[in-house]
Amino acid sequence: MTRARGWVRGAPFRQLLEHPLPTLHARFAADLDALLDGLVRDGALPGGLERRGVTVEPPRDAAHGDLATNAAMVLAKPAGTNPRALAALIAPKLAALDHVIGVEVAGPGFLNVRLTEETWAAELATILAEGGDYGRADIGRGRRVNVEYVSANPTGPMHMGHCRGAVVGDALAGLLEYAGYAVTREYYVNDAGAQVQTLARSAWLRYREALGETIAIPEGLYPGDYLVPVGAALAAEFGDRFKDAPESEWLDLFRKRTVALMMERIRADLALLGIAHEVFASEAAVQEAGRVEAAFARLRADGLIYEGTLEPPKGELPDDWEPTEMTLFRATAFGDDQDRPVRKSDGGLTYFGTDLAYHAQKAEGADLLIDIWGADHAGTVKRIQAAVKALAPDKPFDVKLVQMVRLLRGGEPVKMSKRSGSFVTLADVVEEVGRDVVRFTMLTRRADAQMDFDFAKVVEASKDNPVFYVQYAHARIASLHRRADEAGIALPEADLALLDMDELALVKLAAQFPRIIEAAANAHEPHRIAFYLYDLAAAFHALWNQGNDDPARRFLIADDAPKTAARLALADGIGQVLRNGLGVMGVAAATEM
Repeated sequence: MTRARGWVRGAPFRQLLEHPLPTLHARFAADLDALLDGLVRDGALPGGLERRGVTVEPPRDAAHGDLATNAAMVLAKPAGTNPRALAALIAPKLAALDHVIGVEVAGPGFLNVRLTEETWAAELATILAEGGDYGRADIGRGRRVNVEYVSANPTGPMHMGHCRGAVVGDALAGLLEYAGYAVTREYYVNDAGAQVQTLARSAWLRYREALGETIAIPEGLYPGDYLVPVGAALAAEFGDRFKDAPESEWLDLFRKRTVALMMERIRADLALLGIAHEVFASEAAVQEAGRVEAAFARLRADGLIYEGTLEPPKGELPDDWEPTEMTLFRATAFGDDQDRPVRKSDGGLTYFGTDLAYHAQKAEGADLLIDIWGADHAGTVKRIQAAVKALAPDKPFDVKLVQMVRLLRGGEPVKMSKRSGSFVTLADVVEEVGRDVVRFTMLTRRADAQMDFDFAKVVEASKDNPVFYVQYAHARIASLHRRADEAGIALPEADLALLDMDELALVKLAAQFPRIIEAAANAHEPHRIAFYLYDLAAAFHALWNQGNDDPARRFLIADDAPKTAARLALADGIGQVLRNGLGVMGVAAATEM
């Protein structure tokens, strides 16, 4: 959407809609930049000063003003002056702007700025004009980012141990798209190695069971009933062809078929959360395509792969420890604690050896790589970061660690599911509480913080339940036009000048949404959106509740249609920001509760 430049004072609502404005913080930053250019032209500031550290943001205490800038703090030293002296020079220039009603120099040189009421009315008009695009950013500038998340071994259905990383990864992908990146959602299928061979053997027993045998699952195989339909599918496809065949005849075939069937189930489970990956990369395919050998050749040419022995374990050595020669990657050259084996002493690949090549493969099609891992993989972060630095030094790489979720019901730990083999399935949880509740709840804490998921609390209708509180705010807003129609209130065109400062304070909070999007995208932290939406919903509920004590403060006033129209426009703007934020999180906005 093309936006007109400049500030509008006292313009009617229709004019504001026809001439949408840039977002407020960006507009003020541009004004500040132009003002600093003027000081340079006047000789009051030297030219060429680095301004990247200059910020424009709401002050921590709203009582101090509407915006604050550290411009004087950042520029004073390179300008050869002190911050308060420079702030005193900048302050009158800011105060002369049409949309500014006051500027104060605070502390060592911060500048606190107060804006006109018309400014906030104009920002509300911008929110309404831009609709679903309000807050959308272009900080990504179309750069390609690969977000790999979930990547659970295909040895069972999705369970709640996978859920949090799935939601965090998917919400981050949505956030980055909203911020202007070209995002690829990727799932790495671990379909090579001992675990999937164990899976194939477990499926073979279920295959024999489907053919009428009574079977027992020995220790070390997968006992869950989820493999029963896999066995039935294999029996339907192959009949009794492999019932008594030696393992060498069916193991690789059953591995491929079972992994494919399990991945179908995993895709279906993820779809319950609204998650769909564009790419499913195969570990086996990485090996078969020669990617591992190609990566090793590049590293060997750079002197980064060699034959050697690992350092002995720290502390007292085990009795059976002895130095063993193997193929090592020189990870210490890139900040790791020790060099890492990529081949075992018997010549077989380590998991890291393939993972190294897989990340090189991802880097070929992306400008930025992000992995979402469970916290139990924390020990492998440094070695993969070292590998990416070696193989794709120009590609930024970030790993986000996600802590486990403890399941409770009314404060008591949830018993595991025998049917599934010792875990609670994602499908069961979504069926009980709903997709939106699961997604929102998983973003109510930082990903690296422990989380309790209490089935009773996540559906509780209270302020203490962020899911309910945000959804209830949107549902209240959605009800207003319906109730106005039922009351027979004929609404005129909204005159936003009728909104008072208590009401415009809500716009000030809504106007932070574009900044929140950019900050969350830069930090790769989608939980910031959930935190912000809770604060916005709380502010809306507080304004709504004023009407409980004072009828004149209600959103709908039957005998004052102009004020009702202005307040409904305010509510619509807040509802739009709530919808936009929920949309980034992959959560639907409730219209009824």
